[in-house]
Amino acid sequence: MRLFENINIDFLGKRKTFYIISISLIVLGLISVFVKGLEYGIDFKGGTEVIVSFNKPVQLADVRTAASQIGIGNVEVKTYGTTAENVLIRTPLQEISQEQFDRIVVNIKKAIEEVIPETLYSVKDKATNSIVFTFSSPDTAKFIVDQLLSKGFQAGLFSQEETNRDIIVRVGVSDLIREGLKNKFTNYSFEVIKEDKVGPKIGKELRRDAVIAIFLSLIVILIYLGFRFKFVFGVGAVLALFHDVLVTLGFVSFFNGLIPGLNLEITQSIIAAFLTLVGFSVNDTVVVFDRIRENLKIHKTMDLKDLFNMSINRTLSRTILTSGTVFLVVLALLLFGGEVNRGFAFTFMIGIITGTYSSIYIASAIVYDWTMKRKKGKIEF
Repeated sequence: MRLFENINIDFLGKRKTFYIISISLIVLGLISVFVKGLEYGIDFKGGTEVIVSFNKPVQLADVRTAASQIGIGNVEVKTYGTTAENVLIRTPLQEISQEQFDRIVVNIKKAIEEVIPETLYSVKDKATNSIVFTFSSPDTAKFIVDQLLSKGFQAGLFSQEETNRDIIVRVGVSDLIREGLKNKFTNYSFEVIKEDKVGPKIGKELRRDAVIAIFLSLIVILIYLGFRFKFVFGVGAVLALFHDVLVTLGFVSFFNGLIPGLNLEITQSIIAAFLTLVGFSVNDTVVVFDRIRENLKIHKTMDLKDLFNMSINRTLSRTILTSGTVFLVVLALLLFGGEVNRGFAFTFMIGIITGTYSSIYIASAIVYDWTMKRKKGKIEF
C-alpha cells in the first residue's frame, strides 16, 4: 500500500516556518516546565504508595478525609484503574512513630487471639518496621500467617524450613491507612493489595540515572550516524531528537492534571516512553537519510535542495503509514490500557507525532542548512 504517489512538496522551502513552529513549541513547553513544573512519581521523589481495593465503589472525598485524619501528612488520593472500587493513596516518605508501631502490634496480637484464642506465642524480635512471633508448632505458624494475610496484614513465614515456628509481620504506613479506613468505612470490606516504598536517596539516584540514560542514548546515536553516514547527519538526527524530547516534555508538563484520569507524573514508565520515542524517531530519520544518501550517489549533479525534497517525498508514504499504524496501537493502549499504561501511552503518542514531524521537517533541514553553510552545498559518500 502506498500513499502520496507522485507528489512533490517543497519541504525545505518552508523549513524556516517550521523552525519557528518548533522553537515556539519548545519555548512554550519549557515555560510550562519552569512555571508549572514536573510532578515526580514515587519512583523518583520517595514516599509510600498504597493501593486499596474496596468491595463496592467509594467516594474519593471520603477516602481523602479518612486518610488525612490518620496523621501521616499530606496524602494524595485518586482512583486506581477504571473502577471506582480501587483507590491509590500516596503519602510523603516517613517512618511510623513508636506509638503507632506499638498500636499496630496490639492490633496484630488481637487478630492472632481472635483466630486461636488459647494459642501460646511469644515475641522473638522487633525492628523498626517488623516484628517476629514464635508459635508452638510449624502448623500453627502457617495457619496464623494465612489468617493474618486474609485480614490485610503483611505476614509471612520467617523461613521455609519444615521446623520453622516463626512468622514475620511487616509494619508500615499501609497498616495506619487500613486502621483509618476501617473506622470510616464500617459498611465496607477492603484489602490493601499493594504497598511500595521508595527512599529519597534511591529516588535521587533514579532521577540522575534516567537523565544519563537519555543523554547517553543521544550520544550513541550521534556516533552511530556519524560512522554510518556523515557527521553532519548525526548532528541533524540528534538535534531532531532533542527537539522531540523537549516538545514531548512540554506537553507532558502542560497536560499533567488537566485531564481527569490521565496521570502524567514522571515515573519509570514515562522515562521508558521517552527512550522508546527516541528509538522510534531516529528510525524514521534514518530511513529518510538512507534515501538521501542513495540519491546523492545517483543524482550527483542535482541541486541539493531538490534532491533532499525528492528524498523526503519518496519516503513520505512509508513514514506516514508506519507512524499512523503505531499511533493507532498506542491510542488503543491509551483508551483501553488502564491506569498503569496511560502515562506511557500518552507520552509515546505525543512522541510519535513530534518524531514523525521532525523526520520530515527538521532533521533533513538541519543537514541541508549545515551543508550549505559549511560544505558549500557538497556532500560526498
